[in-house]
This record gives sequence, structure tokens and C-alpha cells, in this order.
Amino acid sequence: MAGQMLPPIALVAVAICITAVAAAKVPAIYVFGDSTADVGNNNYLTGAAVPRANFPHNGIDFPTSRPTGRFSNGYNGVDFLALNMGFRRSPPPFLAVANKTSNPLFRGLQGTNFASAGSGILDSTGQSIIPMSKQVQQFAAVQRNISARISQQAADTVLSRSLFLISTGGNDIFAFFSANSTPSSAEMQRFVTNLVSLYTNHVKDLYVLGARKFAVIDVPPIGCCPYPRSLQPLGACIDVLNELARGLNKGVKDAMHGLSVSFSGFKYSIGSSHAVVQSIMKHPQRLGFKEVTTACCGSGKFNGESGCTPNATLCDNRHDYLFWDLLHPTHATSKIAAAAIYNGSLRFAAPINFRQLVDDQH
Repeated sequence: MAGQMLPPIALVAVAICITAVAAAKVPAIYVFGDSTADVGNNNYLTGAAVPRANFPHNGIDFPTSRPTGRFSNGYNGVDFLALNMGFRRSPPPFLAVANKTSNPLFRGLQGTNFASAGSGILDSTGQSIIPMSKQVQQFAAVQRNISARISQQAADTVLSRSLFLISTGGNDIFAFFSANSTPSSAEMQRFVTNLVSLYTNHVKDLYVLGARKFAVIDVPPIGCCPYPRSLQPLGACIDVLNELARGLNKGVKDAMHGLSVSFSGFKYSIGSSHAVVQSIMKHPQRLGFKEVTTACCGSGKFNGESGCTPNATLCDNRHDYLFWDLLHPTHATSKIAAAAIYNGSLRFAAPINFRQLVDDQH
């Protein structure tokens, strides 16, 4: 690539692309994952089993108070990370733009969000949703579209500077636990090893398609969400879920380091939502929270027995809550998490933080 000249039309295309988001620090963000990152893809899927959030009280604090499909009272973590990078919020859901032909030259050039609530690393995780493997295939279609419009070389340049954000794994752990709530150490190890191997394959597939900068969000202590607590007789965190989350996080950390050694130009940061949530649970007042066990919106024990529906109980002081619903953070939590991951110390993002990953122009 070094020393090669881009054809004039490609240079113009790249210049227009980058000028179009003049304030942005990367040409584009491509997002993959589950409900922690979904901004409305599942709205376009059919079937009763599809997890959705395109109804109140979701979105009550979103601009114009509209439910968009985000599992939040407002923005999710991806929105806040995108804001930090100079975008308005997350790029649009793939399924919202997949069939639009307007401005085809730059469709996908400023990023796309492929995340699907309920999905996981494994194809077997979730029902009637878009698994990670299919999300990668959808990106391949976007990549082909970009290459066809602005030349392969120009596309390679844009994609190598863009950010590939991945937030997944929690649903795989929940599915494993629901099938076997008392797994042996050997079973847990086998499961995590397989999960890390498949995660690594998804990342390699994205690399082959032109991705070079990977921003990974790890799995939080999901055993402490209101839903698992509601299942535990004493209302405590479910340790097996937290142990599996720690195991997956460690495996992915080691795998990403290995890929950075083996693959030319491979750069990454792992943002630790795990460390952020732990910090909030340990010192809630210090970070402005008052309630770290019960969800703001839901029903039953800890408001964790069912989702945030129009008929659910809704708290008044949403900014005081760590959890929005049975499994997801509030707008306030996501804002703090994104700030810590983007600008924070090694405790919250390693081996560099997201800002350093974004600023790395080499």
C-alpha cells in the first residue's frame, strides 16, 4: 500500500467521505454484537421470539422520547462511544438502510450497526435473530458495495482507518447456564475455550475483509443483573454466570493479543464494561448512583422478572439507577462506561484506551 497512488476519483471519494463527517475522528464505525449494541435491527425481524425494545418505556430519554429498538431509556454505550468519536450517535441499523438506494455511493461509508439483540458468538444462541456470523456476512456485502463504488484500494484505506466495535458474549453464557445451571469446572472450561475460538474466527473474518482497528467491549458481571438476582433465593449475584464472564473475558484478551502479534496492522483495545459495572456496584454514591440491584423498569423481584413493557413499573429518578431493565444499563450508566473506556486508565481499557486506538494513524 505504501508508495502507491490512489486514482483521482478514489481520492475524491475518500475526501468526500471524510469531509462528510469532518468532526469525526475515524471515517466510520462498524458495530457488531447483541442488545448492548443493537440500535434497531431487531425491529425489522419477524417472529414472536425476537427480542424487541421498540415500545415504551424504552427511549423515554431519547431525543423526542421515542423508542428506537435500543434497550435503554436513552442512548446505549455505542451511541456514547460514537459521540466521543465526533459522530451524532451510533451509525444506523443495517436493516434500516439495506434496501435504500438513495446516495448509494456512500451507503455504509460512514458506518453501519449490525448488532442484533439476543444474538451471540455461537450460531445456536438466540432465536430468529442475526448471529455474529451473519452480521459478518452482512458487513461483507457492505464492503463489496463500497469497493464497487470507490475502488478496492480506496475502500481498503477507509476500512483500515475505521473502527470495528464488537460487544457480544453475554447471551451465549446465559444460554449455556439455562441448559446447565451447575456445570463442572471442566464443562465451563470446554465451553469458554470453544466460545473464544469462534470469537477469534469472527475477528479474523473481519480482518480479511479489511478491518484493522478493533474496539472490543467485554462482558460485564452479568450474574448481578436484576434478572439473575430474581432467580436467586437470597437475591444475590449468580456466581457461575460471573465466573463464565470472567473466563470469556480472559480468553478474548489473550486471543486479541495473539492476533495482534500474528496479523500485520492489527490494532485493538478491550474496553472493560466489567470493570466499570464493578466500580459502580462497589462505590455507587461516588459515581452518582443510588440503586444498583433493582431495575428502573420491569416487574417482580428487583424488577427483574420481566422486561420493560408499556405496563411495567417505571422509576422516577432514572439517573439514579445502574440498570434500566432486567439486563441492560441506563443511559446514565452507558455514559459513564463510554467515558471510562474511551479516555480511561488501563483498568477500564487495555492495552490502550479507545481514544488512543482512534488516534493511532499508523
